[in-house]
Amino acid sequence: MRDRVNSWLIWFLLIAVMTVPMAAAAASPLLAWRSAVYILAGFAGIFAMVLMLVQPMLATNQLPGFAGARGRRVHRWIGFGVIIAVAVHVIALWITSPPDVVDALLFRSPTPFSAWGVIGMWALFLTGAVAAVRRRARLSPRTWRRIHLPLTTGVVCVSIVHAMLIEGAMEIVTKSALCLFVLVATAKALKDLRAWTIWR
Repeated sequence: MRDRVNSWLIWFLLIAVMTVPMAAAAASPLLAWRSAVYILAGFAGIFAMVLMLVQPMLATNQLPGFAGARGRRVHRWIGFGVIIAVAVHVIALWITSPPDVVDALLFRSPTPFSAWGVIGMWALFLTGAVAAVRRRARLSPRTWRRIHLPLTTGVVCVSIVHAMLIEGAMEIVTKSALCLFVLVATAKALKDLRAWTIWR
């Protein structure tokens, strides 16, 4: 009974942390005069960050009902979902303002958050590419962890910096809380996986 209550509590807190920032952003007055494509770009970025909260929990069997092989399978699909969300984020921004996206990709944008976003994007795409060729390359579990853990940790940290520097639709309190939860979940996963031992 106690385990069941704990499971429901974890799911309740997780859903709250994932939905409240998106609801707060949806209520932002800054969206009043924005185009649908621009709003799509913003929410695709928020959605990517929300998915990043689930990933470390799946990787360490912390999400009730998604342990073992089932959790790993969902982890792969959600990783693919993060890549799609980021791609939609960038493409929608390109449609809204191509010059701004070009400046960001060339690291000449005057906004500091742009460079962090581009670094995070390429690190995420590299992570996805390595995951896609993992079996063909016959990477051992240890080699895979040596590549995957630093890359994903970098993606999380850079994405948090990117999100915190943006002054947009996301409300600062809920945004900070979401970023903090993502950071804590990632740190706990690294601890549980004893990430520091992969280099020994």
